[in-house]
Amino acid sequence: MNELTFRTATAADIPALIELVTSAYRGDASRVGWTTEADLLDGQRVDADGILADINRARSVVLLAEQDGQLMACCHVADENGHGYFGMFAVNPKAQGGGVGKQVMQYAERFAAEQWQLPTMQMTVIDCRDELIAFYERRGYVRTGIKKPFPYGDARYGLPKRDDLQFEVLEKPLGAAA
Repeated sequence: MNELTFRTATAADIPALIELVTSAYRGDASRVGWTTEADLLDGQRVDADGILADINRARSVVLLAEQDGQLMACCHVADENGHGYFGMFAVNPKAQGGGVGKQVMQYAERFAAEQWQLPTMQMTVIDCRDELIAFYERRGYVRTGIKKPFPYGDARYGLPKRDDLQFEVLEKPLGAAA
């Protein structure tokens, strides 16, 4: 297996990004991997306008991880209020569990620390996603106890199947270990 190569996404990558993120989180295709949200949400996970806004925003990048010319994973990294933000993290369901996600996270953390000198990386995770939160905790993230409401009624974030969804902020210090 060849190493992952990383690059910054452009507008031309948006269709492939939508396909990758959707395959990792929504619908029956996402059930191949372990990151599926299919039991929690229907509908879209990302849209073209949102991805383009992330690509064009200052101190914000969408990173692509490729292997042999194939898109394997992506994430959004941004400077948000002096903290790194890690989001839109998706790994091809067929490649999950093989170390791709760990490599992407490490690259994103180094990027935020080296490019923007940010002290921490934060993310939001639906708080009932215990297995996913445990994955992040094994990589040095801690639960902050800060909760944020799920945007019910905003179809850009999906169509909830439950009425108790909320986000929790996870955080990791960056630096030499990142």
